[in-house]
Amino acid sequence: MTSLASIVSIGRAPRKGFTLTQYAICLQGIVWREALRFLHQRGRFVSALVRPLVWLFIFASGFRAVLGVSIIPPYETYITYDVFITPGLMAMIQLFNGMQSSLSMVYDRETGNMRTLLVSPFPRWYLLTCKLLAGAAVGVLQVYTYLVIAYFWGISPTSPWGYVTVLPALVLSGLMLGALGMVLSSLIRQLENFAGVMNFIIFPMFFASSALYPLWQVQEKSPWLATICWLNPFTYAVELLRFAFYQQVDLLSLAVVSGCMIVFLAGAILAYDPARGMLIRRGGAAE
Repeated sequence: MTSLASIVSIGRAPRKGFTLTQYAICLQGIVWREALRFLHQRGRFVSALVRPLVWLFIFASGFRAVLGVSIIPPYETYITYDVFITPGLMAMIQLFNGMQSSLSMVYDRETGNMRTLLVSPFPRWYLLTCKLLAGAAVGVLQVYTYLVIAYFWGISPTSPWGYVTVLPALVLSGLMLGALGMVLSSLIRQLENFAGVMNFIIFPMFFASSALYPLWQVQEKSPWLATICWLNPFTYAVELLRFAFYQQVDLLSLAVVSGCMIVFLAGAILAYDPARGMLIRRGGAAE
């Protein structure tokens, strides 16, 4: 088992650079630590599934007989409401997982555990990228667990290949939302402030998107709300998953999610920079 202490000791070797093996050990240690944390926090796993399943079993079922969705890409026929919101619920799992990862970084910073990671001579950008990859991997496992349950509810892609083609979209959208969570974690100094993030960032991102309703219907009823939805990067994460689940590619969503992921990750790297990051500017320590 690779611990963070071993990562630091490896990084302290008298070398000018690091080998690929050492980089791989660093990645393995961070991913393993995140996996162990996730396994030990069973409530986190349960809550990650309860939220989308409540929407699927209660909210969507209540509207299933009332609302139908017209034929819009990528669908080739009329679909029920619970089928339509499934990609949105997949993205919801990743959104909350990204925010939970940011919450864990705030906790680690308060307890000093993050210092063990960040004092390593490995490049700061690489450490944060490894942390991001570990969080995205956990989110992918949560989504596939939800898809297994949804399958017995009668929700599945038109072909089993849909479960494969959606994987790259899950990874990319998970990285984008996880990077956003990293940026937010640099702005939050105390765990108590996380409730504000829930109310003013997570819920508006989710509701002002195409996760719950087609945007063409929003455009008809409220053009200003439709504009907000189109400016919301979470909308493009939902659409990327929606098309990938049916073995199609939405190029616009792919470009927006990729671009936002790069911007958010760059912002997180700058925020956690020990010389010019937001933690220093706000009087905190880059722990």
